[in-house]
Amino acid sequence: MLVVEDEEAVRNLAVRILRAAGYTVLAAASADEAVRVAEAHRGEIRLLLTDMVMPGTSGEALAERLVAARPRLRVLFMSGYPGGDAVQRGAGPTRVGFVGKPFTMESLTQKVREAIEGRCATPEP
Repeated sequence: MLVVEDEEAVRNLAVRILRAAGYTVLAAASADEAVRVAEAHRGEIRLLLTDMVMPGTSGEALAERLVAARPRLRVLFMSGYPGGDAVQRGAGPTRVGFVGKPFTMESLTQKVREAIEGRCATPEP
């Protein structure tokens, strides 16, 4: 799994929660760094958990780029701005879910599990 979040505290929290839940987690602070991490990683990346609003490249554009290189990659967007048009559009057919910030350990792990299993198709209210 690749976690992309420009806010260090949020990124570190997500990584800690997901590692504690047993996931192997790569992390990046920006879309550009995420592309470099994904390109350098030889193993499978099953899920991209990315913030939607970041300086530079958006989470949506990042998802489109990474899915083009890894077609089986699932995407879970996170944002502190639920309900916006970008959240509703997502990244096309690869989009599997949305988790709002702030998130709890339970809500994040549930959304990640649903995304990996392909069961989450709509954003939270």
